[in-house]
Amino acid sequence: MKLVCSQAELSASLQLVSRAVATRPTHPVLANVLLTADAGTGRLSLTGFDLSLGIQTSLPAAVETSGAITLPAKMFGEIVARLATDSPISLSCPEGEEQLELTNLSGSYKMRGMPADDYPDLPLAQSGTPIRFHAEALVKGLRATLFASSPDENKQLLTGVHLRLDGEGLECAATDGHRLAVQRLSHAVEASGGEPPAADGEDFAVTVPARSLRELERILSGRGSQEPLSLFCERGQVVVLSADQVLTSRSLDGTYPNYRQLIPPSFQRRMVLDRRAFIAALERMAVLADQHNNVVKISADPAAGTATIRADAQDVGSGSESLAATIEGEAIEIAFNVRYLLDGLKAMGSDQVVLQCNAATTPAVLAPVGADEAFTYLVMPVQIRTS
Repeated sequence: MKLVCSQAELSASLQLVSRAVATRPTHPVLANVLLTADAGTGRLSLTGFDLSLGIQTSLPAAVETSGAITLPAKMFGEIVARLATDSPISLSCPEGEEQLELTNLSGSYKMRGMPADDYPDLPLAQSGTPIRFHAEALVKGLRATLFASSPDENKQLLTGVHLRLDGEGLECAATDGHRLAVQRLSHAVEASGGEPPAADGEDFAVTVPARSLRELERILSGRGSQEPLSLFCERGQVVVLSADQVLTSRSLDGTYPNYRQLIPPSFQRRMVLDRRAFIAALERMAVLADQHNNVVKISADPAAGTATIRADAQDVGSGSESLAATIEGEAIEIAFNVRYLLDGLKAMGSDQVVLQCNAATTPAVLAPVGADEAFTYLVMPVQIRTS
């Protein structure tokens, strides 16, 4: 392998693929990044793969000799990031050797790697017809739902985001058992003149680990291209192609919960509030709530047209704030984990939000008013103990 490439492009590419390099590798080579130089295409390809998540990208390079090697991702990335930015980087590795020499205006470095043949193959299932998504729409769906997925690996299926495609568009959903975020996207899929991909006449659906989708959201948010991305799904693997980048992830096995049946069909009580004022009040209450159990109580007073937020941290202090609200239905006091409320409110972009509920012990739903009524955020209330 022998080539010359840009320091800035190599450093950026290394940062990207290193996010898929194993932090606790089961095999030494999984702590490495795979470099593949191709004189025919004039590109250097970089791959990181931890056997669950894989990221591959490429950059232009003046390739004199094709070849491949794996190098320790952390050390290689840190050296490249610190090299002079106004000087190209030369990479050289004689055939049959496992040592790469890196030269730049800053100096020369030698790094011992491992053979490319030891690196596991990236699963790149690309058979069948891909689903072509508009990147902007998919990013919106992921941002609206990723935060509600579960961090608990024991609830494996809930550690992902469920993507379901039907005749009306794409639906993204995530739940951790305490809250549920659902985003409908009617124009997420590029029209192909045919029906959406389906299996046995059913809607297409797959659950993808949140970690993989966070990386996908980061990749899509940083790219300048407006070209649609292609998604392939086959035999437990999801592959996303986006310009010069590839992300591959395992899918999560099992039947995702029927979350739609959790959302009440109607509500007896509704509170419409200013979203920013609501967030500001909750963040102030959270200072106290975080000292005890994260719980805030919200009381609706239809006669006064106010919603009062209270937090009581035992042996520490208490707080209370009232906000103007448009209230329908009878008075109620209902309690929530303040962090769950804030997560959902920050995922919305509207000026006003509506908090809907039936009773203090049944699911409540937060939704934007006007701006994006295709977003639904369900939160289970905390049971208030009466002494």
